[in-house]
Amino acid sequence: MESSALNAWESFYVILGSSAAALTGLQFVVITLIAGGRVRHTQREINAFGTPVVAHFSVVLLVSSILSAPWRLSSDPARWIIAIAALGILYAVVTRLRARAVRQLPGAYQPVLEDLIWFQFLPSAGYVVLLGAGVALYRGHEGALRTIAGLMLFLLLVSIRNAWDTVTWIAETHSKES
Repeated sequence: MESSALNAWESFYVILGSSAAALTGLQFVVITLIAGGRVRHTQREINAFGTPVVAHFSVVLLVSSILSAPWRLSSDPARWIIAIAALGILYAVVTRLRARAVRQLPGAYQPVLEDLIWFQFLPSAGYVVLLGAGVALYRGHEGALRTIAGLMLFLLLVSIRNAWDTVTWIAETHSKES
């Protein structure tokens, strides 16, 4: 596949990447508010639920940047996407282990099924499909760019939902403690 196919997606990725960057900044604000508030939390809870949101926003920004860069061949950015997807799968395993560790802490937030689906299963599934789409892009399949675009939008929306879930939980917990 030629680089002209990538050029057709440039505006999409500029918008998506800009959104991911802005939302990453907002997540930093949320974490700062947590630190300044009276809500009980541990570093393990932040690592299990807050940090992955920033990581997923960052992946959307990174993939958007990669696909907006000028490349001679679509196989060149495909290598990066495959590596990012593999690291995303590995990070999903680490996140799962962190969520399990949180369950062992007395008084810590206890994740429910909904949390496991939204914070762990959906991002993990997204990275697995991204790996396949990266391989498809490397092999020159035209539908790979649409799949990657859909996955980045999916990961952005899942992360927005998870950030909102975190903020509302903090607000609810803070109002109960006040």
